[in-house]
Amino acid sequence: MTDSAFNRRTFLTLSGGAALAAGLSACTGGGASDAPTNTGSKELRLFTYEDNSTIDLLKAQIKQFDTQNGTTTTVDSLPGSGAAVYPDKLRTELLGGTGPDVWRIWGGQIGAPFVKAKQAMDLSAYYDKYGWASKLNPAAVSGMTFEGLKGGLPYIALGIGAWYNKAAFAKAGVTAPPTSYEELEEANARILASGVTPLGTAGKYGWHVMRLYEYLLEVSAGPELHDKLLTGAESWDRPEVVTAFTNFKKWQDQKWIPEGAIGLDPADVELWYVQGKTAYTITGPWTEAQGIQAGGKKSADFGVFPFPTGHEPARHSGFVEGYMINAKAGNPDMAAALLDFLIKPETQKAMNITASIVAGAEPDQATLPLSYEWSQGSGKQPFYTIQDQAFPKKQADQYFAIQSDVLQGKTNPAEAAKQMQVVIKGWQK
Repeated sequence: MTDSAFNRRTFLTLSGGAALAAGLSACTGGGASDAPTNTGSKELRLFTYEDNSTIDLLKAQIKQFDTQNGTTTTVDSLPGSGAAVYPDKLRTELLGGTGPDVWRIWGGQIGAPFVKAKQAMDLSAYYDKYGWASKLNPAAVSGMTFEGLKGGLPYIALGIGAWYNKAAFAKAGVTAPPTSYEELEEANARILASGVTPLGTAGKYGWHVMRLYEYLLEVSAGPELHDKLLTGAESWDRPEVVTAFTNFKKWQDQKWIPEGAIGLDPADVELWYVQGKTAYTITGPWTEAQGIQAGGKKSADFGVFPFPTGHEPARHSGFVEGYMINAKAGNPDMAAALLDFLIKPETQKAMNITASIVAGAEPDQATLPLSYEWSQGSGKQPFYTIQDQAFPKKQADQYFAIQSDVLQGKTNPAEAAKQMQVVIKGWQK
């Protein structure tokens, strides 16, 4: 496939319904010689980025799978760095011939290169064998489908919202979640005056503070223009982008984000809202189990609301994560059986998945009330593609650098908008 065939436009307009009629061999390499050779190996290796709060839950389920199937599956994890490091590590292993049989990956332009390079197997035949399309959220399947090729199996679909500490809001006299951007700024001022930093976000690696900028862009540009900017259909050198960068800098200058945020690690800062050091953070439903409850706190003392945009449809940032199978896996059938095991409702529930895309595995209202609330409310709203999935890694890194320069005062908002257009224009060539 050509570069243009795998561009951001195609990702953002995926239909998800165009499964290739060709078989596995055609999908993974264009001919029989490229088809994986099933050696019947009983050994599998899974590569993921689970952190300490979830890795044992995953390993327990993998052990159960091994017991049922007579396999030995090694689980390796590289947590913490997000999309900044993990994809490069994976790519290096694959190019070196030591890649895992199965790996977890984000959708969009992070997962697409592995399909384009034919390192990931087309899973169309396994979708048919296991009936995955009928079991999974169609939008999630679309997120792991690349130019009509089912290169991955979605595992979770996540939306980003504002998770807040009720005590911090009450201390500041903020009696209800803001319903407009103006009310959000007002709440920030009140919270800061109460002695608490409003938003807990951090700039190390770029992706966490990005969530603030993309929200501000949704506010200033609106859904239609925002989507066109992500696809390069409209120039970034425009007033709406300048406004978003201006507000981005404002949040730092007004001390609505932690001092020195650009050098802080998200792994440290995101959970400050649980500790009351910040009032809220910008994250997904996983924070209820991994942050609030793992921190010994009660869900009832916290809340979640969508960041208000002032637009219809009201949208939030969102993304899909899934698994891919190595096109050179020694036993692709067993690897596919493992993936099928991982998306079973009982498996997902055992792993405390709070954003399952599997029917019958919704968050439990009794044990994860906030995640359930999100899944039944704002979680059902459409989402814009989170920007570190909308852009290829090279462009995402350039974008993160521009963000950083704006916050450090090295680049003004107008110049940042011009620089972003150069980045996007370079991608389009």
